Amino acid sequence: MRPEVVKLIIAVILDILDFTIGRIPGFELPFDILMGVAAVAMFGWPGLFAFWEVADPTGQIDGFAPTLTLIALSQMGKGQKKAPPAEETRIE
Repeated sequence: MRPEVVKLIIAVILDILDFTIGRIPGFELPFDILMGVAAVAMFGWPGLFAFWEVADPTGQIDGFAPTLTLIALSQMGKGQKKAPPAEETRIE
């Protein structure tokens, strides 16, 4: 399986956990920090966008935004080498 697909699956699972476990009062801030660290570990610099969830003081709003999934989708296909342009064959 391609690494991008594996990262997407992991991101979806983490976002589902954020929607469920990440909404428990008192646990949302540590969970959001853990999610941010996981995002940076998986995606590098683009993963820093996951730390916006720490700014939500209630911990409820960010559960509805699948941040890691959106980052994973934005990174799919990046870093792959593009195929050289096909040569045109002309029939005369």
